[in-house]
Amino acid sequence: MPVEVILPKVDMDMATGRISRWFVDEGAVVKKGDLLFEIETDKAAMEIDAPATGTIRDITGKEGIDIPVGEAVAWIYAEGEATKPAKDVAAEPAQAIAPVAAAPATAVPEIVMAKAAPGMPSTNMPSNGTRATPLARRLAAEAGLTLDAISGSGPKGRVMRKDVEAAIPAQVEAPALAKPAPVVSRSPASSQPRPAPQRAGETAPLNFAWLRQGEGRPIVLIHGFGADLNSWRPMLAAGPVGALLLALDLPGHGGSPRRAPADLDAIAADVEATLAALDVGPVLLVGHSFGGAVATTVAARGHADVRALALIAPAGLGPEINGAFLQGFVRARSESSLMPWLKQLVADEQVLSKPFVNATLAQAADSELRTAQAEIADRFFADGTQTFDIRGLIAALRIPVRMIVGANDRIIPASQSLGLPGEVALHVFAATGHMPQVERREQVLKILLEMARA
Repeated sequence: MPVEVILPKVDMDMATGRISRWFVDEGAVVKKGDLLFEIETDKAAMEIDAPATGTIRDITGKEGIDIPVGEAVAWIYAEGEATKPAKDVAAEPAQAIAPVAAAPATAVPEIVMAKAAPGMPSTNMPSNGTRATPLARRLAAEAGLTLDAISGSGPKGRVMRKDVEAAIPAQVEAPALAKPAPVVSRSPASSQPRPAPQRAGETAPLNFAWLRQGEGRPIVLIHGFGADLNSWRPMLAAGPVGALLLALDLPGHGGSPRRAPADLDAIAADVEATLAALDVGPVLLVGHSFGGAVATTVAARGHADVRALALIAPAGLGPEINGAFLQGFVRARSESSLMPWLKQLVADEQVLSKPFVNATLAQAADSELRTAQAEIADRFFADGTQTFDIRGLIAALRIPVRMIVGANDRIIPASQSLGLPGEVALHVFAATGHMPQVERREQVLKILLEMARA
């Protein structure tokens, strides 16, 4: 019998939920613990793992509609198991609430608000000051609504999902109050850009994903060697994130081209071209490990509009690196050979979740991917040495820079972060290894969100 994938109850008051995105497609082969989809509630976004190993079929849980808790949204079939139409596996799902119709793709209605009466609060205050749930903010941005114009029914006037949904029909049904305006990449609720389609004629050379679609200055995340953009997801589970979060795959990693670039400038050029194609505007750039060296190079080149830089256990501050880890990690093909190297990444092995291990194993099975990464390791970490130096680049920057390291890093010594200019803020976490964004995810996420707001 196929295994049901049900919509779980992730909130005490939750009766229905919405799938904001699927991470797998119909017919994909998944392993138990792999990420399947993300649920968004008024309080947080939660990622749901596969309950079994097999092929996912009959995906009935559509994105963006209300689904009752406990309802099957897909089925996982074991190898060789005969498939049946979803209606034969279980009863037809209950009629879901239809999503509210969005504005036409060619125009966003613009509400013309009357001047506030004396004694009434103005609706022209920045919407960043309006209390709203992350989900409500995303829905309002997608519908082209300004949060300040919506009355909140939550605690202390907090705008909830239902408040935004109630405001959308009122906007559509009152054409006299609205006039069409061209679609732009800037959110009505903020002067900062929203996720936008690529510019006509431009392509993004690197694979990317919007991990969160909130408000404010975009936070661009660049992972480290041997990882991919999904490595940031554990950090995002630390709490609600109302910011715009864009994650990139480096060349030779994830879904990006399987090649070994000539130098850091070549990788930086790919990052710059991707950001230009997406038209994201001013960003907070975040890099982990090797990604930290890439992020620093991008900031120093000045082609991208980088307003602040956050470096997590960055490479390029000294020659020493754990060469045995690099070689062992790239060669490992099984869980038994991979786990000893993964354990060197952290001080607390308990943070190595099953989805994280499974995702790394899936990459290890991709021989083309690992071949490209072996070439990258030989080029940038020849003979177990960091062959590049970003200290001078950091010293020349005129933007805020924060560095986050683990005192017990066994890949890159934490001592390499010493001796930088005094204006570079240094955060050293005790009992933490090479991945502070996983082991100290609440604190690291707080730092990044503070930087994005500053």
